[in-house]
Amino acid sequence: MKKFNIRKVLDGLTAASSSSSSSSATAQPGTPRENDVVQETLQSEHFQLCKTVRHGFPYQPSSMAFDPVQKILAVGTQTGALRLFGRAGVECYCQHESGAAVIQLQFLINEGALVSALADDSIHLWNLRQKIPAILHSLKFSRERITYCHLPFQSKWLYIGSERGNIHIVNVESFTLSGYVIMWNKAIELSTKTHPGPVVHISDNPMDEGKLLIGFECGVVVLWDLKSKKADYRYNYDEAIHSVAWHHEGKQFVCSHSDGSLTTWNIRAPAKPAQIITPHGKQPKDGKKPEPCKPILKVEYKTTRAGDPFMVLSGGLSYDTVGRRACLTVMHGKSTTVLEMDYPIVDFLTLCETPYPNDFQEPYAVVVLLEKDLVVIDLGQIGYPIFESPYPLSIHESPVTCCEYFADCPSELIPALYSVGSRQKRQGYSKKEWPISGGNWGQGTQTYPEIIITGHADGSIKFWDASALMLQVLYKLKTAKVFERARGKEEKPSTDIVDEDPFAIQTLFWCPESRMLCVAGVSAHVIIYRFSKQEVTTEVVQLLEVRLQCEFSEVDSPDPGGEQTPTLPTPAAPSSPQEAEPPNQLTAGVNSSEGARDNIPCLQVRSSPLKQSPGYQVELVVQLVWVSGEPPQQITSLAVNSSLGLVVFGNSNGLAVVDYVQKTLLLNLGTSELYSPSDPCQRQPRSPRKPRQPSGGFCDSNDGSNNSEDRCKSPTSGSTSPCNSDDERKQNFIEKAKMSRKISSSGEQKLDLEDRSHRWSPRLCKRPFDSMKNGKLVARMTLKLNVHRTKSDPQRYGKDNAFTRSRSSSVTSIDRESREAISSFYFCESFPRKSDSLASPCLLVGTTQGSVMMVALGLQPGGDQKPQQTLSFASCGTLVQLKGGILTMALLDAAGTLLPPSCEAWYDPNASDEEKEKVRRRRPATPPSSQEGQDSQFAVLCSEKQAKVVAMTSQTIIYKHNITETSFVLRADVVQMAGTYCIACFCANGHIMSLSLPSLRPLLDINYLPLTDMRIARTFCFSNLGQALYLTSPTEIQRITYSQETCDNLQEMLSELFTPVETPEAPNRGFFKGLFGGGAQSLDREDLFGETTAGKASRSLAQHIPGPGSMEGMKGAASGVVGDLARARVALDERGQKLGELEERTAAMMASAESFSKHAHNMMVKYKDKKWYQL
Repeated sequence: MKKFNIRKVLDGLTAASSSSSSSSATAQPGTPRENDVVQETLQSEHFQLCKTVRHGFPYQPSSMAFDPVQKILAVGTQTGALRLFGRAGVECYCQHESGAAVIQLQFLINEGALVSALADDSIHLWNLRQKIPAILHSLKFSRERITYCHLPFQSKWLYIGSERGNIHIVNVESFTLSGYVIMWNKAIELSTKTHPGPVVHISDNPMDEGKLLIGFECGVVVLWDLKSKKADYRYNYDEAIHSVAWHHEGKQFVCSHSDGSLTTWNIRAPAKPAQIITPHGKQPKDGKKPEPCKPILKVEYKTTRAGDPFMVLSGGLSYDTVGRRACLTVMHGKSTTVLEMDYPIVDFLTLCETPYPNDFQEPYAVVVLLEKDLVVIDLGQIGYPIFESPYPLSIHESPVTCCEYFADCPSELIPALYSVGSRQKRQGYSKKEWPISGGNWGQGTQTYPEIIITGHADGSIKFWDASALMLQVLYKLKTAKVFERARGKEEKPSTDIVDEDPFAIQTLFWCPESRMLCVAGVSAHVIIYRFSKQEVTTEVVQLLEVRLQCEFSEVDSPDPGGEQTPTLPTPAAPSSPQEAEPPNQLTAGVNSSEGARDNIPCLQVRSSPLKQSPGYQVELVVQLVWVSGEPPQQITSLAVNSSLGLVVFGNSNGLAVVDYVQKTLLLNLGTSELYSPSDPCQRQPRSPRKPRQPSGGFCDSNDGSNNSEDRCKSPTSGSTSPCNSDDERKQNFIEKAKMSRKISSSGEQKLDLEDRSHRWSPRLCKRPFDSMKNGKLVARMTLKLNVHRTKSDPQRYGKDNAFTRSRSSSVTSIDRESREAISSFYFCESFPRKSDSLASPCLLVGTTQGSVMMVALGLQPGGDQKPQQTLSFASCGTLVQLKGGILTMALLDAAGTLLPPSCEAWYDPNASDEEKEKVRRRRPATPPSSQEGQDSQFAVLCSEKQAKVVAMTSQTIIYKHNITETSFVLRADVVQMAGTYCIACFCANGHIMSLSLPSLRPLLDINYLPLTDMRIARTFCFSNLGQALYLTSPTEIQRITYSQETCDNLQEMLSELFTPVETPEAPNRGFFKGLFGGGAQSLDREDLFGETTAGKASRSLAQHIPGPGSMEGMKGAASGVVGDLARARVALDERGQKLGELEERTAAMMASAESFSKHAHNMMVKYKDKKWYQL
């Protein structure tokens, strides 16, 4: 009878998690207790969760601003996010709590502050002088909608235009409203009978700060005199206004209109425009108005000293250019250049040499914010080339379908990848330096190399250098080059497995030590790559086709009476290229004699020579083929053993082992054949399996309710994908949780490990030497148990799938049990049998039903691998059974150190034979010594519901922990942390957990993401040293850390946005302008808008909210440099006020003294000539 001791969970864990998590240690007689197994050093104090940095393009951008002195760019999004960019490696992310769209941004130039206006009618002041920006003040308007904001250079008074047409003024230092208000009915003419509409533009005259230009949507522009509080001039035009731009001399301004026209006005001639042009309109010959065009959404007018001014505008194309991409137009002198963009334009800014609006602007670049890209155009070179962006903004170039994260990888990998990736860079960029160059890098102490690998929907794979909280693309691999591409719609392959993105990456496996890369795609194909520094041309791409099929009948069941030895069909004899032509999927796959496809892959490998650049080069392509009219099931798990030269992959039909060195198929098994005939955990189908289409490529392999649209859509697709709506995401997770509970509630099978005496006898497969040279091997291997399958009708499938989503969890669980898939592999050197005293190569196989099986790999005695190496495979049955699908497996030694799969050192496959032989020698099997009576290895197994640790020598469960009962684990990894190892888990309910090894003590449990969507579920991954990441939006990667040490050092590691820079000197007015008053006119805004003159604003108009970074929000605590600056400014204002009072008293005393002097002088004159007796 087994005894269970319930151990207490650590203090501080959440109640929900504590109630759903329980940990127990199972002690067999003679087995060591916890303290006797491994001395654990990892404690809960080593863990803390926090976000570190966000990479990628801002998702759904809505606004932009630039500080010309600090050279910092800010981008706001529709979700309330702020992204700030400086030089390469300097970027920052912050978020408004409300999540409302950012409609406008305004820098306090060279002040280290930023004002944001949101769609919920609130404005916020951000402090950028600290590494993690914080809100100092907020102001929430309650009666008016904000439409436009303007903050003059070196001013503390912010103009805010509203939807009602009014303009309010805010002091940005105190974030209080001024009593000075410009009402719309006073701005327009009294004779106007209609409302002018919202305020769309506010700006002050560059030469006269007392004149404010106000643009209303209806087409009315008003020049308002701030001192006299009246309109000087009103400019009327029939078309609606979108934007206004000043000439720097303040005598002219330009308006862009909804009919695609530009009007130029002289400020003293309001009767009619000085000029009307339609840049893209067709000019009729009869002198009539040009044909109307699309609206010009924005125009900027910038002047130069040496030449003609620049006029930059977006929109304004003629209506007959339907389908044409968005354009930016640059008008310089008589030339007009139209620059096509890949995506719609959100906003653009012209970068100028001076921040002063009353000087020659000298534009040098244009920053164009697109919906999915950021482009900077060089105005100083002919042809207007673009700058090469140093930011990692191309993550979403094709939708991301999978991610892997490798921290503390070999140091030589990044230089090697960079050297081959540098040759892939495009040409034609501007030769100038990137103009957005503000900020400074962090001074982090973490120097270990980090690499992120992303797989994409177009079949590309990108390697990123993620060291030191930065992200830079190293190398890009295009896997689609291996296949033939359809040239037209009529040639589009009808694969019936994916309707679009047939090359999308499903999963990948990368071995950093050997640099082997194995990729599985959604079209049921596997590609093995080797890394080489030399270019090579492959005449024929090596292809191996596998017929992976395993079908069950309800009446058939294995005979449990004795040992069973199924025979393994041998691969087909290799044929020459002339005899074995690649099957053409475009023809043979559609029409056959019986109308059903068979032995045809989903994609056609290219037949022409393939030129492979230095980097990753194709070693072998493995394709699963159609079987009796049914498409192959997508691959759910993948692993590579470079020491043995093996790759193993599996799906819902079974698994296949391929020798990629000799290009042969070694093993092809159905899932049920992994169980021993008398295995208590063996499952037989309990109901007839319905005709099944392949499961979705990017949906969970355990979910049997994916429709065809789920298959073809990437996780970052738009709203057309059914998985993208929040309701359906929640429903999918709830349904999956129900299914997981249903499966686990059927009862955990108690294992009697002594009864696993029935196994296969070892089967030997010779590796044919050079069987794949210059040819293609088609290995058609089938395991059939005679069940009749009918091809399902697509329309019927669509209806049936709708029913599937709504059916009960019990029916779903039965369907899933009849479709047990391979979910995890792990190569190791362990003890496949209790009686073994020496470790031997093994393969651990995990399934979606929680079974962990072990397959022993028998090697011919001897050291190095030989051409005629003999391998044998023997199934040892079920090792252990867990609740839920198996997610990860690992092996620990007696000291608790991870035993990674054996691998060979990297060698260049295109190097000379002598160099190959030096490095290529296979390392012999060197199992660790086994001590009698003591377990020397522990298998760590984690599923969607629980984790178990098994002593491999005795094959007994020594620790068990139920991770969750109400949810399920999405991702689990065995990672290194503080010099030891632990399990890191991410649950569907948003919890991030960590368990010690081998005792499975809970160390961390934090509710990080309350609502989890499928994108995060597919891309979340852990890495060593407390690092993790996930795709937080279709265009952004969020990196987090669960390490206390990293959290403590985060401030030092983060980059600085603000750097002390001297503000450029104001332009020289010149002698004559100073003499005759032609220079810029200043305005005492404090005297005009202050409470003394303007009075107090209505309290009901807006509510002041102290921010967490403000003095009130911090309750008097210091807030760094900005707090000191604010206090210094307050003290300076008080000192100035006292000095003013002192000056007034001094002036009064001087006046009194002068009066006394005059009076004394008059008295002296009066009595000067009089005698004493005349007084």
